Amino acid sequence: MTWTTPKELKAQLARLWDRGELLRDVVTGSTRFPLRLTIKGPASAEITERFDAVRSWAAELASISPLRLEWREIRHRVQGLQSLPSRVWIDSLEDALGWLGKHREWERFSALLAMTRLQNPSLLPWLEKRPLQALELADEWPRLLAVVGWVGKHPRPAVYLRQVDLPGVHSKFIETHRAVLAEMLDLALPADSVDSTKTGVAQFAARYGFLDKPLRLRFRILDPGIHAVAGTTCPDITLDADSFSQLAIAVRRVFITENETNFLAFPNIPGAIVIFGSGYGWDALGQARWLGRCAIHYWGDIDTHGFAILDQLRSHFSHVDSFLMDRATLDAHVSFWGREDRPFRCDLQRLTLEESSLYDDLRDNRIREGLRLEQEHLNFGWVRERMDQLLRQD
Repeated sequence: MTWTTPKELKAQLARLWDRGELLRDVVTGSTRFPLRLTIKGPASAEITERFDAVRSWAAELASISPLRLEWREIRHRVQGLQSLPSRVWIDSLEDALGWLGKHREWERFSALLAMTRLQNPSLLPWLEKRPLQALELADEWPRLLAVVGWVGKHPRPAVYLRQVDLPGVHSKFIETHRAVLAEMLDLALPADSVDSTKTGVAQFAARYGFLDKPLRLRFRILDPGIHAVAGTTCPDITLDADSFSQLAIAVRRVFITENETNFLAFPNIPGAIVIFGSGYGWDALGQARWLGRCAIHYWGDIDTHGFAILDQLRSHFSHVDSFLMDRATLDAHVSFWGREDRPFRCDLQRLTLEESSLYDDLRDNRIREGLRLEQEHLNFGWVRERMDQLLRQD
């Protein structure tokens, strides 16, 4: 039997709720009631052949109190003139909420809608777009409105999130809800208060003019003759990006490695430092324009992401050379080959011919599917030998 059941009728109504349509209507002031639901009833042959089942089906629909049925008359060859449901209606939102059991949710949404209209009507489009998310955030809504209101009164405040002084609001709350607040602030603030070049939750502070934690760089002096910190020899130093960019030390060569053990194990090298890399995050390093006069050697994993990171680093310093990211190194460490779960697939424009060839072989699985060689697996004797070869070239 394929006749529409009360359960299926209720599911039609539930889909409107699950898509946020019923809540959205109260924001826009529109109404869809009386609402006609889709119904499929018995065919003529079924009425004749299964009359008792048809009559039970009609009685079941008629017993559902929120439903209003329209009937059509049919003439049965035995039973005579009979009436069957032809259309089904829900007459009011109140009936719909009662049948779905959503009165409590509706009242909560109506309350936060009234609060928003009173405090910040510029956010009504957000409620219209994301009514179900707003309902999930009902307990936090007053604080979210308070944050948006505070930023509106203090555009581009140049303070840390910790310094937003509102009852019940702390920096963790703002950080947790950055994605929602970003959408709300974009609606509530004038365009000149938003730096549209800063996108994503990681740049929330910069987008709205808050101070952010300074980017930091960690490096080691590899030359005992360079005294960057008085009274120390070859120190391990961490500086904010601005301070690093202002360094004035006698460095001719810079190594960058993504592995901390490799970073710590680097041997002493005249006129050199080693930087502990940060994956794709090269903006901090890019501020240090003095690196442009240094030879730079990047040592990353031999996998597609390793070459993608190298390519991105060259967008800041085009003269970077790769180190230990070649086919000979890969072939010499077959026993340490691993697997890259999510290879990088895009074309890379800043690789040398040799690098591009190896990258394409890795990306296209020409050697082995998902092949990678992590830098920490390289034999350190191999590392020292290649390092000596590099230094002898000077």
